[in-house]
Amino acid sequence: MPNSMLMAEISRRDVAAMIDHTLLAPEATAQDVDALIDEARELGVLAICVSPSMLPVRAPGLLVATVAGFPSGKHHSLVKGAEARLAVEQGANEVDMVIDVGAARAGDYNAVLGDIITVREAVGDRAVLKVIIESAALSDAQIVEVCRAAEKAGADFVKTSTGFHPAGGASAHAVRLMADTVGGRLGVKASGGIRTSEAAAEMIAAGATRLGLSRSREVLQGFPA
Repeated sequence: MPNSMLMAEISRRDVAAMIDHTLLAPEATAQDVDALIDEARELGVLAICVSPSMLPVRAPGLLVATVAGFPSGKHHSLVKGAEARLAVEQGANEVDMVIDVGAARAGDYNAVLGDIITVREAVGDRAVLKVIIESAALSDAQIVEVCRAAEKAGADFVKTSTGFHPAGGASAHAVRLMADTVGGRLGVKASGGIRTSEAAAEMIAAGATRLGLSRSREVLQGFPA
């Protein structure tokens, strides 16, 4: 379906129900997080996503997501696990962890698998686990292998990007490849550089089941109320 047709077919409410309204800027303050929560409620989004140092937050009616090993992924697996465990103890419902992208680029998928398993075991079934793969920095073959590792490790989602990598953010090609690989068994979160309703529609058409957005209001305005 062309993106313009999808934008006419899917409602603003439906898109909002897919959004992690995100604030991961290093300069973010507690007041900024309060404003994020207020805007999230106004827009009717599913979740907010904030840095772990901002936890705990009070956001009744919203899922609270945070990140682990962010943004480089070059943290020891045990550190990622401890960060994720603490975040869940402080009220996070979901954790978006970053893999060791270098291990993936080197073809060391056992290391990627072990990294994800460590975080999965740290949070158990108390939180949804999303695995950020930095798809723009990987080849198609590497994307497929990393998604397979995420599924094998028990992750709930695979996610395109941190939005901080110089290689870029989400692409429809990567989302489609990820969705085809996990075959509906895991969710697919498109995140990084999605700033327009057209871009969001393209990601949804490619198979994204969740969107990570910092400009949620602008994106939602392009979908019919």
